[in-house]
Amino acid sequence: MEILIATQNRHKVEELQVILNDHKLLTPRDAGIDFDFEETGTSFFENSYGKAMELFGQTGKPVLADDSGLVVPALNGEPGIYSARYGAKKDGTNLAAAERNSYLLEKMEGISSRKAFFVCSMTLVLSAERFFNIQETLNGEIAEQPAGTHGFGYDPLFFLSEYGKTVAELPENEKNRISHRGRAGIRMKALLKNLEEII
Repeated sequence: MEILIATQNRHKVEELQVILNDHKLLTPRDAGIDFDFEETGTSFFENSYGKAMELFGQTGKPVLADDSGLVVPALNGEPGIYSARYGAKKDGTNLAAAERNSYLLEKMEGISSRKAFFVCSMTLVLSAERFFNIQETLNGEIAEQPAGTHGFGYDPLFFLSEYGKTVAELPENEKNRISHRGRAGIRMKALLKNLEEII
């Protein structure tokens, strides 16, 4: 199946293409579509569903969207749905990933409870009335300092005690197997297979 991905984030598309390798994934840009969605939802689901429905409304083609982020309970759930925009400058300019990580570490100074979790809410829209949502998580904690060169975003700060490593230190295939987006993608792959068998 050819599926439009409601993002311009190449990292997300690359991760998902490895998992959903039976399907052809296209960004709006790949399909020659000018797509820009303002995330105004109050939850990962609302933003994921909103993006998917907006792009479907423009194209009428199958759309997959996700909204993902990092949640730190000790920071009252920050950065949460604002993960990509965390610590944005007063002029609205977003910080680079390394700058966001530094900002998060500053906010964590003096905080002993470093538990955190990633969330990925993934929505598949096949028609205006027919959609499916999968939401997955990955539990871990915030490291004292960044480590690793794989992955993107907060991966260098997200420590997994069972591995003794950050997500950014894991091989790509292992990250895709256990990450919040990987787990959601694997379940979405099974759902797509089931849908194709039913149709």
